[in-house]
Amino acid sequence: MNKTIDHLADLGKRLSASEEMKEAIARAANKNPWFDERFVQYAVDAVVHEMLNAQQLNEWLSRYQLKPVDKTIGLIFAGNLPLVGFHDFLCCYVAGCRMKIKLSSKDDELFLLVLKTLQEIDPSLQSKVELVDRLKDFDAVIATGSNNTHRYFEYYFRDYPKVLRKNRNSVAILSGEETPEQLEQLADDIFLYFGFGCRNVSKLYVPVDYDFARLFPHFEKYKWLHQHTKYMNNYDYNRTLLLLNNTPHLSNDFVMITENASIPSPVSVLYYEHWHDERILQTQLKLNEEKIQCVVSQKPEQWKLPSSVAFGQSQHPALWDYADGVDTVSFLLGL
Repeated sequence: MNKTIDHLADLGKRLSASEEMKEAIARAANKNPWFDERFVQYAVDAVVHEMLNAQQLNEWLSRYQLKPVDKTIGLIFAGNLPLVGFHDFLCCYVAGCRMKIKLSSKDDELFLLVLKTLQEIDPSLQSKVELVDRLKDFDAVIATGSNNTHRYFEYYFRDYPKVLRKNRNSVAILSGEETPEQLEQLADDIFLYFGFGCRNVSKLYVPVDYDFARLFPHFEKYKWLHQHTKYMNNYDYNRTLLLLNNTPHLSNDFVMITENASIPSPVSVLYYEHWHDERILQTQLKLNEEKIQCVVSQKPEQWKLPSSVAFGQSQHPALWDYADGVDTVSFLLGL
């Protein structure tokens, strides 16, 4: 295990000082209009500092009795966020699995460089990883996709051990007592990656008579979104729908806030719902647990959910904060 951690920590150091990574970030941004260089750099920094940190790796892997898993794992990466499939790859690497990986065409530049760099550090990995267009000859599968692709995955991989993930979103609970700093952090939870991630806040639970005017000044750090063509196409389209339907809403130049019972919201739209009773809201969150990735609030311990985090932390999962709450390493070790 020590050698594995050394390899990964070395990978982090090389990536953080890599001119090749800077070039890969630029290529990724040119290839995918949704991969703004600021967000791509943020994702790379998160991998380097939070997933390839020796201390964090030691704490994570000390939870397991690791042994080489003599299995071939099929991995299907989503392309909604930069390097979104890296954690699944990392789990397979520490478990010693062989891998067949289907990359997303929306996000291949960054992972190819990460893989090449780790293979230079650990040459044994060259024979363990195969990049494929179609999965075949594997023992188990880990796949992430939309609700629609999830149905396809369920059918196609019905005879295999599997971890399949579909759409989730995150919510934030406001009390009205949040500090300016916490509201600034909430802006990160909402707007990082244009809101495309399962850990992005798409809905607010607010007290009755909440003053939304408090929020907009703290959202201004993302006012540059107004200059992003694809984002603003979504904004214009959704604003038109709200206006045509006479739907009450508040807006600035790049986000709209409107009352809605749904949890997922369209790009550039933030939903809200009023709450006044903690027990009722707790029950509501529990009933929607399979749709919610994170619950962001001022007092995470108050909501008694494993996915509860403080403001500004939704995009900083620890290595052991598994997507959908499924322990990927334990899944692999149990094969």
